[in-house]
Amino acid sequence: MAAASDQSKESCHYQEWMHLQESELTELTQAAAYGASDDVELSRLVEKIIRHFEEHRRQRHVMALADVSPYYAPTWCSSLERSVLWIGGCRPSSYFRLIYALCGLDLDLESLLTSGESSLGQLSPRQLVAVDGLHQRTIREERGLSTRLATLQEDLLDNPIAAMAVAGEGDCKDVEGALDRHGREMAGVMEEADLLRVRTVKEIVRVLTPRQAVEFLAAGKKLRLCMREWGKKRDLDHGRTN
Repeated sequence: MAAASDQSKESCHYQEWMHLQESELTELTQAAAYGASDDVELSRLVEKIIRHFEEHRRQRHVMALADVSPYYAPTWCSSLERSVLWIGGCRPSSYFRLIYALCGLDLDLESLLTSGESSLGQLSPRQLVAVDGLHQRTIREERGLSTRLATLQEDLLDNPIAAMAVAGEGDCKDVEGALDRHGREMAGVMEEADLLRVRTVKEIVRVLTPRQAVEFLAAGKKLRLCMREWGKKRDLDHGRTN
């Protein structure tokens, strides 16, 4: 019952987060299209959305400490969404693909994400240099976390668990203790990945103007929601149910 309760809590948290994405996308789109020409007002909206992202990260970490495994293969996501996950979420380096699309450097994504001229197409040389430097640094940090995750996954089949399984020996408490320690380490890696995701967004919006930041955040949410809908449709088409 406890496991079912944990899974229900995690799924509810995800559904609430996705509803918030829909609401924030509407708010961002309206701000960019109609009103909020004032940079102060736009900055407040960006700051509010980043606060929501930080709170989401904190809540995820608390729940992951209790049971981290579902976050690496979440049943509340579609098969398509699960297939592109990196340590329980999106790759922070993918945020830069959005910027390049909004700058007109990625025409495939640009047609999906924009419906007109984007202010991100007017990035200054200074901004482009800053974005490129941040991109390269983010990739290096991703690689470091990917290496740590690979090591932890290999460690799961190391002593003492593998030895006890092969020998058919060992107290269940010993196994549970080893799995709990492994789970806490996996939750720690996911927390660092989440921190990198949040930090990357915060550093990107510092480089952008308030209006550019609004467009960037809106594009990210639009792509995320599209992936969800595409994934749900493909699961239905192939007879898969969550």
